[in-house]
Amino acid sequence: MARRQKGRKVSGWLVVDKPAGVTSTTVVNRLRRAFDAQKAGHAGTLDPTATGLLAVAFGDATKTIPYVTDALKAYRFTVRLGQATNTDDTEGEVIATSDLRPTDDQIDAALGRFRGDIEQIPPQFSAVKIDGERAYARARDGEVMEIAARPLFVERLELVDRPDADHAVLEMVCGKGGYVRSIARDLGRALGCHGHVVALRRLWSGPFDVENGVTPEAVEALEDMAARDALLLPMQAGLADLPEARMTPEGAAHLRNGNPGAVAATDAAFGDEAWASYKGRAVAVGTYMAGALHPNRVFGG
Repeated sequence: MARRQKGRKVSGWLVVDKPAGVTSTTVVNRLRRAFDAQKAGHAGTLDPTATGLLAVAFGDATKTIPYVTDALKAYRFTVRLGQATNTDDTEGEVIATSDLRPTDDQIDAALGRFRGDIEQIPPQFSAVKIDGERAYARARDGEVMEIAARPLFVERLELVDRPDADHAVLEMVCGKGGYVRSIARDLGRALGCHGHVVALRRLWSGPFDVENGVTPEAVEALEDMAARDALLLPMQAGLADLPEARMTPEGAAHLRNGNPGAVAATDAAFGDEAWASYKGRAVAVGTYMAGALHPNRVFGG
């Protein structure tokens, strides 16, 4: 007999404004307990020192996590010029310094090489696996590793403020897998002055914006579970960047069985990926072709 899962079968998305000083996993675990949820996950880790948008999914909504993780996301971060650290942020030790301070124009000119399709080497202290072990675990033991560069798409990277000669505030919109710490490190190297991140905030990710976020403390302060549930967005909120395909009854039934289903109405173009809805609920995500949706991922519902 299968073991019964503890907790409620609650489903939906919660837009969280993560505080500094805690891990993303810690936040998810706190919220899973707050909602007494059977299952919870998040769409993209933030470093413990970082703040901002953490999209947390519960129950069936966890099935849509990849569509948020793969979406564009925006960050605002502050680079400390003149210093490099072994972690590329304030958590590490200073390993190099420079008296050189670039001008705003020099920073603007250097940023061009970090836009578009670039190759990025993750930090030594990162969750990248090296021979089956997390890089940060080996880095803590003093090992310096050769980490392979990874592709990253950067849609926008701009200097937005210069509080003083030692600091530059940047905003970046990028795709999946970007390390802001690597951008700060590599920008400092390009400018010849070193650099590391001293503040980082995620502004939005896919369809979710931090301006609509709540803190874990605010959720826990609500004693009524119904009030907590009222904060949740529906499962399909994670699919908002995709066009909707409203299914016929027969089409929805076919999709649930993993087969192409007839579409009643959609704004999707031929070959577009779209999410299928029936009676207001997400059924699947698939490719729209000739009046039918061909399923890539089935949710049920």
